[in-house]
Amino acid sequence: MDDPRALFDLTGRVACVTGASSGLGRRAAQALAAAGARVVGVARRAEALAGLKGELGDKGATVTADVADRAGLGRLVEQISLAFGAPDIVIHAAGINTREVADEVTPDGWDATLALNLSAPFFLSQALVPAMKAKGWGRVINFASLQTTRAFPGGIAYGASKAGIGQLTRAMAEAWSPHGITANAIGPGFFPTELTQAVFDDPDRAARNAAQTCIGLNGRVEDIDGPILFLCSEASSYVTGQVLMVDGGFTAK
Repeated sequence: MDDPRALFDLTGRVACVTGASSGLGRRAAQALAAAGARVVGVARRAEALAGLKGELGDKGATVTADVADRAGLGRLVEQISLAFGAPDIVIHAAGINTREVADEVTPDGWDATLALNLSAPFFLSQALVPAMKAKGWGRVINFASLQTTRAFPGGIAYGASKAGIGQLTRAMAEAWSPHGITANAIGPGFFPTELTQAVFDDPDRAARNAAQTCIGLNGRVEDIDGPILFLCSEASSYVTGQVLMVDGGFTAK
């Protein structure tokens, strides 16, 4: 048997990570680079991206852009491919949660949530898939959520977008896996990120969430490393169309 550690080696691969300026997107970019990949981080905040570029060194490049801007998609794909060539891997970690309750959802809030959380992952993947098809190898990783299957207060737009991610992931797998491209999603539980800052600012609420898990703990950003590397590497070559919940067993209870 060959060394199984080679299954997780990403040397020679090129990855694009959206939402790479902070949180789980930034951690994913760091994990992929540590596994040998060259990584292009995409986000709207140039200063935060500059910090990521400094961390990744020669293995990293960054693009400042709004991935929800469909009119700029062609230019974005060109910029992503400029440093290292067309990506073999794309991770869609960019996201927004307006936390508007159902009776107060605004058209602008709804549209912004669906555009970034659901439409952007599809259209950016659609634009990057032809190069993956030409290589006969690719990995598309979406970000699902506890709200892919659970309803939370103030989460109707966000939950709708993340439920859509579950089906989008399955549909991507049906369309593209015959060409060697797997499509899967990670569903994080409660991790300390900018998107969940309001939760962790309330110690009682954070404790209740931890108690809801089977493990009894909220997530740490490093807990995403293994699942990310698994889904981006040869280790998951026969896994597609799946939502892997990385939630400490929150959805199991």
